[in-house]
Amino acid sequence: MKIRTFAAAAAIAALAITATGCSGGTSNSGATAGGGKTLTYWASNQGTSLDNDKEVLTPQLKKFQDETGIKVNLEVIGWNDLQTRIQTAVTSGQAPDVLNIGNTWAASLQSTGAFMPFDSAAFTAIGGKDKFVKTAMDTGGMPGQDPTSVPLYGLAYGLYYNKAMFKDAGLTPPTTWAEMVTDAKKLTTGGKYGFALAAGSYTENAHFAFINAAQNGADLFSADGKPTFTSDGVVDGISRYLDLMQTDKVVNVANAQYDNGTKAVNDFATGKVAMILNQNNADSSIVANGMKNDQYGVVAFPAPAGAKDVASHVAGINMSIFKNTKNKDAALKFVKFMTSPETQTALDKPFAALPVLAGAKAVFTDNAQEAKTFSDIYANKSKPLPLVPAEDQFESTVGKAMNQMFATIASGGTVSKADIKAALTTAQQAVEAAG
Repeated sequence: MKIRTFAAAAAIAALAITATGCSGGTSNSGATAGGGKTLTYWASNQGTSLDNDKEVLTPQLKKFQDETGIKVNLEVIGWNDLQTRIQTAVTSGQAPDVLNIGNTWAASLQSTGAFMPFDSAAFTAIGGKDKFVKTAMDTGGMPGQDPTSVPLYGLAYGLYYNKAMFKDAGLTPPTTWAEMVTDAKKLTTGGKYGFALAAGSYTENAHFAFINAAQNGADLFSADGKPTFTSDGVVDGISRYLDLMQTDKVVNVANAQYDNGTKAVNDFATGKVAMILNQNNADSSIVANGMKNDQYGVVAFPAPAGAKDVASHVAGINMSIFKNTKNKDAALKFVKFMTSPETQTALDKPFAALPVLAGAKAVFTDNAQEAKTFSDIYANKSKPLPLVPAEDQFESTVGKAMNQMFATIASGGTVSKADIKAALTTAQQAVEAAG
């Protein structure tokens, strides 16, 4: 089987990797001595730490084993490693039975052919396709094909703001980009900053390249799946985002080294910054740092006046089953269990996730206004990232190019729109060469 590269090329080079793989079966799954089945499950890091994820998941896995006799061997993998681990599993065939994926990777992973399609029989086995929120289910794979993943946790970006800092400055939550920047400038004082960004995280940077471009009405790929990274709308959107550090100076240049969102969240929770742009799963880290949920508010990420009202991509975590599993029926039972109303309720609160089941209520917070805001963003102000095989390459090439742009700014350099377009040209050529 020909394998499409999943860990894509860096922005400075075009890289295409092909390999053959997927020998039958996983290496760590099979029958136990007692005759029951054992599954291997790779979970993504959703809580405050890998150990926290294990603490949250272990009781649920024990419950599943008690109900079905199926044991689940759990490994929680951090986001910095998950893409590489999946690519290695795809190319080697030494894979888990079930795993979590970022839902933006669904089409790219589907194109490898390594994952089990959820056809009508598979959906029946897990309780039906219609049990999922349509917005979430639309991220399961490429349009017109049986999806190779199903929703597990829903997420959306929001603008978190410190209520006390805003009140002391005589400010109200911003509704436009201009208001947000003006507020951030006023709040950048006394060693504190208006904003913190995960400016060294290529995934976060890629997400905001997409969101800012979408606000400008620009698409990253054409209707036939060709990259269009160099359009004015994309360039202008990235420039606007970079200027929070470069021109507006409301972001500490040290943020160029923040390679994950948790570092920005920690700055917010400890009062070092007034605002962050983060997904709703920031709540668990905010609370862990001692900030109560009545001390902050959340509004939709504001767009420039007259722009498209896009505040997030349809973010979240999906579950997939490797096609070469020797335990398909057991794997489907596990997916059904993990996406059942009872398990979803048990996991959504500690993992601060939005519901992916139709009709379910948000339980990730007891702050009714926050729950309402994020639910509205998820349902009405979110746009899916491109459901094309090269989406993962967009994240890698453009996201890493933006990492370098922030690093240039942090070291005292400048990044012009011409510089941005040149970097995006390189990224686009890399994606085109990978084919």
